Amino acid sequence: MRRTILSLLTVLTLSVTLLSCNDYETYGDKKDKERAAINQFIADSAFTVITEDQFREQNYTTSAVKGNNQFVYLNNNGVYMQIVRKGCGKPLQNNERTDLLVRFLEVSLLGNTSLFNDVRPYQTDVMTITRTGSTYTASFSDGVMKGTYGESVPSGWLVPFNYINVGRPRTADDEIAKVRLIVPHTQGHSIASSYVYPYYYEITFQRRVDLQD
Repeated sequence: MRRTILSLLTVLTLSVTLLSCNDYETYGDKKDKERAAINQFIADSAFTVITEDQFREQNYTTSAVKGNNQFVYLNNNGVYMQIVRKGCGKPLQNNERTDLLVRFLEVSLLGNTSLFNDVRPYQTDVMTITRTGSTYTASFSDGVMKGTYGESVPSGWLVPFNYINVGRPRTADDEIAKVRLIVPHTQGHSIASSYVYPYYYEITFQRRVDLQD
C-alpha cells in the first residue's frame, strides 16, 4: 500500500503542477486545486466513497478489501475515513485522559512530501488525548509529528475516535486500531492550513499503558 500511494503521489503532483499556470492564486483557487487533488487521488487509488447513511447502515464500518476499498465522507468536517481495524480494548471513555502510541504515514497530495514513523519497530509518536463528552482534544508530547509541526494534533486525526477502540493487545488475535484518512487543510496541521494542502494518512493507535477490565 505504501509503495502504491507514493507512486500515485508522484503522478498526482505532476498533474496538478501542469494545471497550475497562474502566478497568483486566490484562496478560492487554492481550494479548487485542493478539491481536484483529493478527487484525483481517490480516483487513482480506486477508493469507493460512501455516505454517512451507508456507513451507519454498515454499523459504522468500512470495507478495506481490494475492489471495495471504502472511505466514508463526513459532511461536517470534509474528512474521508476508512476504518481498517476497529481495534482491541474499549472506546475512550467520557472524562478520560490517556497517552497513545502512534505510528503513521503522512503524504501531501499537493506538496510532494511524505513523513512517517512506521518503519522502525521502536519508533513511535506519543499523543495525549482527552475526551469530554463528544469533544476530543489532544497534543503530541514526543515524536516526529511534534518535531515537525509542534504539539498540536490535526483535528482530522481526532475524527476516528468516535468509532474505534484504544487498547493494547493481550492475545495473539488482538489487533490495535488502524485508520486511513484524507484530511483537508481545514482539519490539518499548520502547514496544511497555511498552504491549503490536503494530506493522506495511515495511522495506528494503541494505549501506552494497558488498562485491565
